[in-house]
Parts: sequence; C-alpha cells; structure tokens
Amino acid sequence: MKEPGSGLLGGKVAVITGAGQGIGRGVALRLAVEGARVVVSDINAQAAAETVSLIRSHGADADAIGCDIADSASMEELVRDVVGRFGALDILVNNAYLGNLPGPLEAKPAADFARALQGSLYAPLAAMQSAFPHMKARRYGRIINMCSLNGVNAHPYTADYNVSKEALRCLTRSAAREWAAHGITVNAICPAARTPAYERFAAASPENAALLLKQNPMGRMGEAEQDIGNVVAFLCSDGAGYMTGNTLFVDGGSHINGVSWLPSVA
Repeated sequence: MKEPGSGLLGGKVAVITGAGQGIGRGVALRLAVEGARVVVSDINAQAAAETVSLIRSHGADADAIGCDIADSASMEELVRDVVGRFGALDILVNNAYLGNLPGPLEAKPAADFARALQGSLYAPLAAMQSAFPHMKARRYGRIINMCSLNGVNAHPYTADYNVSKEALRCLTRSAAREWAAHGITVNAICPAARTPAYERFAAASPENAALLLKQNPMGRMGEAEQDIGNVVAFLCSDGAGYMTGNTLFVDGGSHINGVSWLPSVA
C-alpha cells in the first residue's frame, strides 16, 4: 500500500460527482489509492459514506460532501466547500447524471431533454466555471467529463441522454481550447463498465446485453476501478499534461464498429 500523499496523484485534491456508486465510486477509489485527497460527492449521503468507508478500507482517506446536480447552485457550493476545507481543487471529475426512462424520440417530452441537459451540461458547466479561478491561480487543473458512446453513435430510445452527453463533449473541447494557456487540461471519457445502471439494463434487456458483450472486441464489460479509474488517474497526472480536448473511448473497443444498443421500452 502506498504511503498517504504518495503515488501518481500525491498532494492533489480531487472531486468526483456521482461517486456513491458505479463508475464514480471506482474512480474515487483509484484516485485515492494514487494519493489524491478525494472528495466523494453524491446526492445520496448513505452511498457517499459507503464509498468513503471503502476508500478508507484500502488505507487511503476521503471525505463526503453532498451535491445535487439538478441545482447548479449546489455545484458552485460544492467547489466553495472543497476549496474552503482543503485550500485547493486540482481535479474535477463530472460523472453524475440525471436519468430518464428510455423511449422513442417522438414521445420524448421536452422536460426529459431539459432534465438531461441540466445533469450533463449545466451542472458540469457550473462546477467548471467555479473551479476555473482556483485552477488558473495555481496554473494546474485536470477536468474529466464522463460522456457516452450512446451520443457518439446516436443509439435509439435515449435521445435526451445522447444529446446531453454530446453537449458535454462539445463543452469539453471548448474549455480545453480556452483554458489550455492556464495549465488546465479538459478531456472526455466514453466508458463502458459494469455498474448498477448497466445491471438494470441487462435485467430488462438480457438478449441485447448478451449481444453487446458479443460485439465488444474484448468480450466483457469494464470494471469501474481498474478499467475506467486507471485511465482517469493517468489523465489527472502530470504525465498527461500535454493531452487536452480528447475523447477517450474506454470501452474494450466497442466504439470501433459500434454496438447494437436497443433498450427495452414500454
């Protein structure tokens, strides 16, 4: 086990939204093990506390600070709290999402698009804008935005999700271009991992889930900590200081030829 403060990210302060489960939890654990002072942020206080306990069981440390991505002001408050407590914010991982049920485009209400955009665009935007002056002052910042192959490939029945994730990917590139001169890198990851959301999809559409695995060149779904967390840790490190504005597909190669994503709809 690494000594506290050592590792790839020793001395860095990191915030991961939606870290109460799934990919967010895996990323939080990986960054903590790599030496970052991790802030686990989630609307579910119990889930956040469980992630903190998991991190501590691995000999690292973390804190939980709640946030609600449905309210952009909550994201701004999150950044203020982190900087107030720890004196810095070096790493921001925008992972949380506001989910909607799948459905055909012609029946999707505008409210679904508004909710998706709030979670995947306006909330990350608020966090990024709030973090910017602190990162600029230190001439160091790493921002990772979780996007999706669903948006890149326009998978059916999730148009609201697709649109919101592509908006976030465009925001990523725009921020990367404008903030590079300040030592801030901004990158996107399109992940594929076994998460509670994936498990719900697989339970509702088992044949489609089996097809997805068959179409995946590596034949498996990723693991949140090892497969996704390791890539995030690298992007957050000094070694990735010359990488910005990129979209990394951490999906076992599913993006190469695409996959047949067809969720069950009522």
